Amino acid sequence: MKIEDKIEIVKEILKDKKVAIGFSGGADSTLITYLASKVSSDVLAITIDNHLFPDNFLNHTKNMACEFGVKHHIIDLDFYEDEEFLKNLSGRCHSCRKMMYSKIKKYAEDNGFDYICDGNNISDLVVDRPGILITYAMDFKTPLIEAKLTSKEIHEYLSKNNIKYSKSTTCLATRIPTGTEITYEKISKIKKSENILSEISGCELVKVRDFNEVGICEVESFSTITNINSLNEINDKLKSLGYKKVCLNLSILDDNEEIVIDYENNGFKYQLPFTVNIENTKKVLGKKIPNENSDKIKLEKISINQNGLIEGHDYENYDEALFDFMETLPQIRRNI
Repeated sequence: MKIEDKIEIVKEILKDKKVAIGFSGGADSTLITYLASKVSSDVLAITIDNHLFPDNFLNHTKNMACEFGVKHHIIDLDFYEDEEFLKNLSGRCHSCRKMMYSKIKKYAEDNGFDYICDGNNISDLVVDRPGILITYAMDFKTPLIEAKLTSKEIHEYLSKNNIKYSKSTTCLATRIPTGTEITYEKISKIKKSENILSEISGCELVKVRDFNEVGICEVESFSTITNINSLNEINDKLKSLGYKKVCLNLSILDDNEEIVIDYENNGFKYQLPFTVNIENTKKVLGKKIPNENSDKIKLEKISINQNGLIEGHDYENYDEALFDFMETLPQIRRNI
């Protein structure tokens, strides 16, 4: 299916509805807000300020909402006041989304918006992002998933149509390893470090992962920092912020996620990076399950294994197999 056809599906979903959108100003929520501004009867972009986002995050969301001509509301939700969140346990992202989505949903409903959605796309379902369970539990709609749009396709469409979006919208707490306490001082050091790295590298998408005395730098392009002067400048400035060692991750940052299945002999395999909650997945699938056991669900052409391995068979071609896989993904419920 062509990108333009998928975009038309999203437009049809949003058409004439009162749409409230969890809005970060990133590619996904920007696309939904842009399309909603063209076809929906009323649009409200809702942004959470959790005090842990990069600089200019809020200004960007304000400017984009204004440019699209939609209503915009910012909800202040200071995560520094949540002691459980600051412990940075393994379920942090799950509990984080629960707090944010509860606020978004209440504000949207209180203001008469009956269609509440987020920017999850189909690519988000094959990476390790447990927050998707909150999207399901709170009944947030996911038009980009329904249209089977991948991250790569979304970026291509935005670029082709000259629609601005921010690449720097992820919570800075994600830069701190699980089990390490989140503090204002650490977040401040990360924020300053990323500003320095962005300025020197010329990259909008950068990350500095904090491992106490070690800062690991990640960028979307090495073109401007592969000279000794730039590397020395990054090293010196980040050390001045408190790091004793500054490292460079040689794998470039790439948010152009797509889905490619391992297809041969009319079948495919895909290993998800998480395990599947078989019982919860059965509940979603309902009567669609012709065969099942404790560690596997067998559908007509697809098998869902507890270990996250998805297998398909008896397809005429790759496109048919990929479509069926994408149809199945939103029905899978993962373990945290």
